[in-house]
Amino acid sequence: MIMAANPRFQMTLFPYFLTLLLSIFSSVSESSQFCEAGIGYTQCGASPYSSSKILIKGGTVVNAHHQEIADVYVEDGIIAAVKPNIKVGDEVTVLDATGKFVMPGGIDPHTHLALKSMATETVDDFFSGQAAALAGGTTMHIDFVFPVQGSLSSGFEAYVEKAKKSCINSFKFFLAYKGAVMVNDELLLEGLKKCKSLGALAMVHAENGDAVFEGQKRMIELGITGPEGHALSRPPVTWSRTVSLTHLYSSKPKKNDLRQFETLKNTPLRGYPVDFESLQGSSKADARCTVSESGRQKSKGFKDGRRRLYGVKRFVMSPPIRTSGHGKALQGGLSTGILQLVGTDHCAFNSTQKAFGIDDFRKIPNGVNGIEERMHLVWDTMVESGQISVTDYVRITSTECARIFNIYPRKGAILVGSDADIIILNPNSSFGISATSHHSRSDTNVYDGRRGKGKVEVTISRGRVVWENGQLNVAPGSGKYIEMPPFGYLFDGIDKVDSNYLSSLRAPVKRSKATS
Repeated sequence: MIMAANPRFQMTLFPYFLTLLLSIFSSVSESSQFCEAGIGYTQCGASPYSSSKILIKGGTVVNAHHQEIADVYVEDGIIAAVKPNIKVGDEVTVLDATGKFVMPGGIDPHTHLALKSMATETVDDFFSGQAAALAGGTTMHIDFVFPVQGSLSSGFEAYVEKAKKSCINSFKFFLAYKGAVMVNDELLLEGLKKCKSLGALAMVHAENGDAVFEGQKRMIELGITGPEGHALSRPPVTWSRTVSLTHLYSSKPKKNDLRQFETLKNTPLRGYPVDFESLQGSSKADARCTVSESGRQKSKGFKDGRRRLYGVKRFVMSPPIRTSGHGKALQGGLSTGILQLVGTDHCAFNSTQKAFGIDDFRKIPNGVNGIEERMHLVWDTMVESGQISVTDYVRITSTECARIFNIYPRKGAILVGSDADIIILNPNSSFGISATSHHSRSDTNVYDGRRGKGKVEVTISRGRVVWENGQLNVAPGSGKYIEMPPFGYLFDGIDKVDSNYLSSLRAPVKRSKATS
């Protein structure tokens, strides 16, 4: 693997971290789970559309740069034509998209499927997670490989059994979770420099693990053992130093603190490739805060204290839910382009698993759902409210991710030659979210009861209709893994920027030697 070029780095880094995100260069130990959300439940039945030819007629075709009324013709999994009034024969399946938007399938840049965590495993594996994604209009997702006993290659081998193949052009560094996957500052900075040299994007979970650990101990000492201790132990200030630290080299920090958001807006980054992903931003933060508040209100009606605790435990995740003001700030970041992506951090556990920490919030598995809900929530919160345009929506949910991970325009576009990963969204139709009807295997949903406008009515994955009329038409084993080469567009011109920066330092200063 390429990292062997620096044996010290390889040996010191792997034992300490990290869920490596996922993509770096095909020859490296192929540690990312960049998975195309392929095909799920057999009980949903075989697809009624066996034809490899599909015509989508009369819709408004939307790309990140342009929209137009046109037909889209698909053949053998590839978009073959995009233009008005395409004529086809009787053997072609025709889908009427009049009055609807035809857009690239969503790409979720942050998921955790079949993840072993805190003595348990997420309820959604690559089967149920990908099926849920398709039902929500997401046709591709990026997952993570964790090292096993300090070995990244062993971690990859374990994931091969779960997903068969992968390739990577990005790494994730945890500054939180002390005693598990947390790395110190030295390893982080070494890792960021290494990523830059490899043309790989670095992603940073930027909570201060030492501060969080001390906060947890303090809560326990105060007798605060319930789920409220989770958020109290990791206030927004735990982001301050860690977010600032990532500015030194290429970084991709999760963002959740209002003050640090201002720092991100105002800090000169000197040309290093920096990508900001909003995991709890835009609709996500506000929706989660709203759900959290309603969940707490509902839990007050429980007579049984344990049941009341459960009503809150299901919302435990890291970083924790913040107040609605944080959501508004992140929505503003998306609308102005400071934040470029919305990922879900889908990491679903059921109520039984969440109850592991009934008497100690530190034992509650961290994570919630989102892979199926993301596309609807972003549309309802951002587009319906007028904060972003339809083309912005495509950029945020699909195109920018494809560009950052160097697979555009194969993915993230409705263009001739692109893969036929397509959704048809009806802006006049309504959606509702319920734990009883979603496609995740979890028996909880943090957005339970949420309703809104803008519904994905059809999902096409690689030229096959896999979601229509509220039904998944899927079969197991049909997912496909996409290689992602290094040095994406974020690295364009970086050498010149580096050179200009070094020149601006006017150092080292030339000094004359003192005479005796």
